[in-house]
Amino acid sequence: MKFKQICSAALITGLCLMLVSGCNAQQTAAIKIGGNFELTGEIAAFGINGENGAKLAIKEANEKGGVLKRQIEYISTDNQSNAAESTAAATKLVTQDKVIAILGPMTNADTLAAIPVVSANNVLLITPTGTDESITVGDAGLNKWVFRSCFINAFQGRIAASYALNTLNASKAALIIDQNGTFAKSLAAGFQDTFEKAGKQIIVSEEYTSGQDTDFRVMLAEIKTQNPDVVFVPGWANQAGVIMKQAREMELDTVFLGGDGWGTGPITDIAGKAALNNAYYVDQVALDDPALADFAAAYKKEYGQDADMFAALGYDAANMIITAIEQANSIDTEKIREALENLTDFQGITGTITVNPATHNPEKSAAILKFVEGQKVFAARVDLQ
Repeated sequence: MKFKQICSAALITGLCLMLVSGCNAQQTAAIKIGGNFELTGEIAAFGINGENGAKLAIKEANEKGGVLKRQIEYISTDNQSNAAESTAAATKLVTQDKVIAILGPMTNADTLAAIPVVSANNVLLITPTGTDESITVGDAGLNKWVFRSCFINAFQGRIAASYALNTLNASKAALIIDQNGTFAKSLAAGFQDTFEKAGKQIIVSEEYTSGQDTDFRVMLAEIKTQNPDVVFVPGWANQAGVIMKQAREMELDTVFLGGDGWGTGPITDIAGKAALNNAYYVDQVALDDPALADFAAAYKKEYGQDADMFAALGYDAANMIITAIEQANSIDTEKIREALENLTDFQGITGTITVNPATHNPEKSAAILKFVEGQKVFAARVDLQ
């Protein structure tokens, strides 16, 4: 009888030790975060840099002891710059790898393709550069599992207007709006709404179609007669460069403002250095901003090349997730989602971020760049006023 009691006690003790061991293993196992980036294909340069920024943030967190005393395991997938592959990548990360969050994709189309997967499985997703408003708020309302680290297009239009109002002291503005797609229209709408709500005037609004129009002299002549304080051109570098070149040739010397589309091409080569005097544009980040010095140095050391906007936004996206896990004090995705939705005054390198819980868009400052001898340089960091 005593032998049976001893065996039973030993068995119970062994089972308890196994349970404790299993619990400890669960509590110390790595936290899995996935990456769904465009590592090959048409926009691989954007995806690679975005992922590099995210990996740097995760490496730094792990070197400091991880999060919740656990290391972060980063699992990379390549969506090949393709929406169908993005869906497949998200499916693998969620169903096979069992990640609690996904960083990426970079493009609107690839991000939209991943949303049904994460939404059905209660997994978080943060896109570094997906600016389409429907990514976070679709036809059915808020996409509760989806966030972004970049600002949307209309927001940068509002930032441009705020800079025009509060720094340039503008009271009259002209608009030159690309009708090809929604990008320029969204920026223009944000600019106009903010400018007019401040009691100022949009005195002329002109339209063109990128890919078709190359001669802007007629509309520039009309703008010149109206004598605006600023001309807002929320288009792409190829067209904005030509517009400013022709404007300066016509001795239209007013201030020109633009959005981050100006950073998408060789605008200095198109316009010429002189044409870019008195020209400013909004961007997600300026890499020569003194606030980014530590990040820029760490990125250069890690990858042997200079960081860019995509790397910076990938870095912030990863740190937003890490911070939300810390604040939730849990790896339960619902608790992390709630923490992320209520993230306030997060010190990102692209700005101090507060997530709007109604839209999941970050409310943050933006960089203003100016041209000096044709070179883009940091001018200011602007909060929406």
